[in-house]
Amino acid sequence: MTVQLPAYDRRKLTPGIVHIGLGNFHRAHMAVYLDDLFNMGLNHDWAILGAGVREGDARMREALKAQDCLSTVIELDPKGKSARRVGAMIDFLPVEPDNAALIAAMSRPEIRIVSLTVTEGGYFINPATGAFDPTNPEIVADAADPHRTAFGAIIAALKARKAAGVMPFTVMSCDNLPGNGHVTRDAVTGLARLSDPAFADWIASNVAFPNGMVDRITPATGPRERAMAAAFGLADDPVPVTCEPFRQWVLEDNFPAGRPAWEKVGVTLTPHVHNFELMKIRILNGGHATIAYPGGLMDIEYVHEAMANPLIRGLLDKVEVNEIIPYIPPVPDTNLGDYYRLIVERFSNPEVADTERRICLDGSNRQPKFIVPSIRDALAAGGSVEGLALVSAMWCRYCHGETDSGTPIPPNDPDWDALVARSRAAKSRPAAWLEMTSVYGDLGQDARFATAFARHLNRLWAVGTRQTLGEYLG
Repeated sequence: MTVQLPAYDRRKLTPGIVHIGLGNFHRAHMAVYLDDLFNMGLNHDWAILGAGVREGDARMREALKAQDCLSTVIELDPKGKSARRVGAMIDFLPVEPDNAALIAAMSRPEIRIVSLTVTEGGYFINPATGAFDPTNPEIVADAADPHRTAFGAIIAALKARKAAGVMPFTVMSCDNLPGNGHVTRDAVTGLARLSDPAFADWIASNVAFPNGMVDRITPATGPRERAMAAAFGLADDPVPVTCEPFRQWVLEDNFPAGRPAWEKVGVTLTPHVHNFELMKIRILNGGHATIAYPGGLMDIEYVHEAMANPLIRGLLDKVEVNEIIPYIPPVPDTNLGDYYRLIVERFSNPEVADTERRICLDGSNRQPKFIVPSIRDALAAGGSVEGLALVSAMWCRYCHGETDSGTPIPPNDPDWDALVARSRAAKSRPAAWLEMTSVYGDLGQDARFATAFARHLNRLWAVGTRQTLGEYLG
């Protein structure tokens, strides 16, 4: 099997972007779009300098530096896999406690974009308010001993550029968050305001934070993915990326310091990012949350196996059609029904072998973003929330820490211990779960939702997931 190699001379690339967070998603998404541009002979002054601020980033740096910062990306098309070596990144900066190398790189005039994939939970948001949380211990520590977080490093570099008379870079989040540009701006200015309110105001007035919607399913790397790389003759790559063939990127065109010609490689540049984003977060991410926990409770390992289960597929169809899609505003040049059918096809791709455990991960951060807003919209419109209440009840039951068969569920959330304790309390008093205002806000006080949630949770304990789903589907 052949591997597509860069068609450009990587020695002639020069950096224009510092990217923080070199996980699988970035290497299968933004790095691939840039690789496509470079293969067209365009924008060779926009190569990536990789960076990270966490312990895991240092391990990734070691792996990628050992292979000249090349990434193996394997597309999992059911009609046949294909592999490429993506060469858009030309160096990976040292990972240091004070982020000195990162700050120095971002201060360089040729760096015009700083981009991030630091996960949904990496923006220090208070789930109860949806706003930046200045009391978070990491933020408090960064304000006292600056530059320890990605946002602290960004502030330091912006100060250095301002002092040197260099135009500020654009800060671009590539994380899966509603209004990710606004969220990033709030994190950067919120942290700056703790120590230098005047500079926080300067950032708000002078630095661009474009919103964007990103989409590509990229499973975690394990033995299966390494075996695939070996089949392509790349057995020495410890961190190959596998991904579905589909990818999408919708961007607000707000780059005062310039940007690559992303529109030439399929990126949609539009002022209507929010519409695309809402569609994706509600239908795709909400869909993942809908099928995650019943699959987890029924000991189903893979997402495509969950999609083949008529009860789980029936749940997804009923929740999406009746309780999610009706409340999504129109999206330019997009039919929501067609989009949902595409999502079903993507979830059902057996080659991806995405795991139920992965999509069950971090519910305490994901439920407030992907499920709770749909509940609020349905309640406000007087619509049904039976299915969404069942989704919440299954999340609660999953966090009890064992499947319907009694198999232990290893910790799968940053707040796992607290969730387990609350789930156990909710077994006899369902309202205990809805008292998590960090997730539900005041929804626990809504009689329609609370009653449906309690009824479903009681049935899950009484008869199990399979029968509860059958009863819901009628």
